[in-house]
Amino acid sequence: MTSDSFEERLRATRAGSGAWYERARRAVGGALGHDVRHALPFPTYIARAQGAYKWDVDGHRYIDYHCGNGALLLGHAHPAIVEAVIKAAPLGTHFGNDHPLQVEWAERIQALVPCAERVRFTNSGTESAMLACRVARAHTGRPTILRLEGHFHGWGDELLTGFAPPFDVPPSIGLMPGARLGTVMAPANDLAEVERLLRQRGDVAAVILEPSGGSWGRLPLRPGYLAGLREVTRRHGVLLIFDEVITGFRWAPGGAQARYGIVPDISTHAKIIGGGVPGAAICGRAEVMRVLDITGDPFHDRFRRIAHQGTYNATPLTAAAGLACLALVATGEPTARADAMAARLRDGMNAVLAARGVAGVVYGESSVFHVYLEPPGAATRIAAPDEYRWLPPAVLKGMDPGLVRALQNGFRVRGIELLSYNGGMTSAAHEAADIDATVGAFDDLLRELVEQRALRRTDRG
Repeated sequence: MTSDSFEERLRATRAGSGAWYERARRAVGGALGHDVRHALPFPTYIARAQGAYKWDVDGHRYIDYHCGNGALLLGHAHPAIVEAVIKAAPLGTHFGNDHPLQVEWAERIQALVPCAERVRFTNSGTESAMLACRVARAHTGRPTILRLEGHFHGWGDELLTGFAPPFDVPPSIGLMPGARLGTVMAPANDLAEVERLLRQRGDVAAVILEPSGGSWGRLPLRPGYLAGLREVTRRHGVLLIFDEVITGFRWAPGGAQARYGIVPDISTHAKIIGGGVPGAAICGRAEVMRVLDITGDPFHDRFRRIAHQGTYNATPLTAAAGLACLALVATGEPTARADAMAARLRDGMNAVLAARGVAGVVYGESSVFHVYLEPPGAATRIAAPDEYRWLPPAVLKGMDPGLVRALQNGFRVRGIELLSYNGGMTSAAHEAADIDATVGAFDDLLRELVEQRALRRTDRG
């Protein structure tokens, strides 16, 4: 049907991507570098990128809402970051030692992130989540981490189960037996259940969550939930960990904790923190982060502190890129511009849904957007795009897989790339003309899907 038609068009016009994918099938494990890059009939192979655009190996230009999995708040190949890396590279790409740029990078993060009394560098968001949990357990002397259903904290064994429904079933084979023994789950938006678990168990070291809501805001949190969670955890002597891998420096220069005025004990960061170069960190209160200290006391240093290694932690190239990026982020201008572009995009796409009489909504906060469309026969009734009361049960079930494919590939053939599933992010490099072109492409895509009877109509249409 429509999805097949889009795939046929991609095969006909993206032969170069198809050829590279065939080579990858013979050389790369799983034929992919990252699971979210999977696409039918094949992934898009990119040759170059600049600002808000990418060009594939066949020469097609895309308006990019992938933004490097959210890492590129400034857009692709920003001149300040390119210059910083070029300047740093001849001095040495990897010292195997600490260096001044590492300290300057940490100081710049401290100046932005409210909870960052101390900063420890890692290489990825997954590593940061692993280290944050280790720090929390060491500081409290308790073994259990409480997490929320639908929230993603990387691909490590311990925290992987629970981000995708059914939440109690591991989303991957090959996990270590007993990997979940150190965690317990609660439904998102249910403060009473969190409090019940904390009171009943008495062994919880920390609660970890995405402050945006699960999957970078695809599952929104109710107003007041974060403030309530901060109060409950503090009352029970439990640490609060914000996973700011996406929200850090995107929701505000100081992340979601700055935007909402709710300061966690620990926060995890990646993506934007490194300016598009691999790098990550955890930030935390000095008292909590003390478990990393080497004191010179042999007994303490062997038995009373946590071990943390990482060959590529805070390499000179990453520190240089991170410093250049955060200097611009600190002005607030990139965040404000990306937010404005995303608001324009959400408003425009919702206007198209209303004009076409299609059951669906485009929603999100800060510089992200999520698209939810309903197939024929869906039971949900959407009264207006700004009504969120229906969203949790609808999006927890998930958008129809056929519609997800149609949305992604329908945009691809029109020169637009989403991040994954059914959403994306804007950057400071996006212009109003890019947004308006995307809204126009969405209108044309909906027209085609309506003609194919792939969408549910509403009383508005």
